[in-house]
Amino acid sequence: MKVKFFTLGCKVNQYESQAMLEALTAQGFQPASPSEPADVVVVNSCTVTAQSEQKARQALRRLKRQNPSALAVLTGCWPQAFPQEAAALSEADIVLGTGRRASLGERILQYLSNKQRIVDIPPHQKGEAFEPMQVRGLAGHTRAFVKIEDGCERYCSYCIIPFARGRVRSKPLADITAEVMGLAAAGYKEVVLTGINLPAYGQELGLSLCDAVEAACAVEGMAWVRLGSLEPERLTPPVIARMQKQEKLCPQFHLSLQSGCDATLRRMNRHYTAAEYREIVENLRRAFPGCAVTTDIMVGFPGETEEEFAASLAFAREIGFAKAHVFAYSRRPGTVADRAPEQVSAGEKEARSRRMIEAMEEARQAFFRGQTGEKVPVLFERMVEPGVYEGHMPNYTPVRVESGEDISGQILWVKLIGAAEEYCTGER
Repeated sequence: MKVKFFTLGCKVNQYESQAMLEALTAQGFQPASPSEPADVVVVNSCTVTAQSEQKARQALRRLKRQNPSALAVLTGCWPQAFPQEAAALSEADIVLGTGRRASLGERILQYLSNKQRIVDIPPHQKGEAFEPMQVRGLAGHTRAFVKIEDGCERYCSYCIIPFARGRVRSKPLADITAEVMGLAAAGYKEVVLTGINLPAYGQELGLSLCDAVEAACAVEGMAWVRLGSLEPERLTPPVIARMQKQEKLCPQFHLSLQSGCDATLRRMNRHYTAAEYREIVENLRRAFPGCAVTTDIMVGFPGETEEEFAASLAFAREIGFAKAHVFAYSRRPGTVADRAPEQVSAGEKEARSRRMIEAMEEARQAFFRGQTGEKVPVLFERMVEPGVYEGHMPNYTPVRVESGEDISGQILWVKLIGAAEEYCTGER
């Protein structure tokens, strides 16, 4: 039987889709190419915004139109956070939450045997274990992802994810080592450690994120280890000092800011101030010279005044991010912020987004220009035009060079000679 996945949302979702696909393949299913029909279609959903749910509905309906006789599965964060809404989607023959991924193959076979619709979304429980899961890689990619943590207990006022993912659970160190070893043996040179709240790794096991980093870095044959998105407040000086010792750790740190205004941060229920965030960035830059600090910035949060936005904009400019994902606040039913007064108008959110994006693009260009003349290693990934290959430095700066031979998948030393809008240019 042919199976096709459609994945929405974060890197963790992408990893989980790959893990489910590999598990189904081991049970005799075959992956369908994008152009061929499938017997089973699976939508792995996101629920960060209300728009995410709409995209999941649209994806499922589109896949059913394209594969009218296929069995349709809806899984992921949306069913877990809003089980009644997801279960009401009639196009889905099977609806599973985030705790039932391992049973996907069994559920498919069960449905095929009796044609009885299946809805299985048990709530997360305190003390539940990390779901065993691993991948052998992702076709067409030069870097691999390893999910090492699930769950979040921060309860930011705008976020529904703790309800979709449950409490913090962590992958055992031995499992991290084994998975990274398998990826290195498969030829991957870079691994990205990911999680829902990555810095919370190991809190229920008496471990820390440093333990996971050290385990991954200790694997022979894995050249680079990168971290996914980080909540900043756990990056204390002792944590940074310990990470600094790992030569394989890529000096790129995606620290989710959300706002540079303390009043806004308090309403968001974030767990740091702008001054504390600044100190963390300064500590990282001292420990990892030339590192890239990237971030997410939200504009138009309920109650954000023009003065508060101006403070956030000024702070973001001061930090000088290597890259920032800027987005307007989107109301999420079920969260505290959705019920908050003083919702900002769509027009004002759009205007603030434009101003913040423009400022962050200026910062990105300055970061690119500041590296000109340096000699750096680059992991090349693909040919972007005839004779031109693109890859990334350890700090995740994109670099393009000319080459008469295929250098995809290789780490090569490059001298940076210029900066374009979206990348640096170099020569071998």
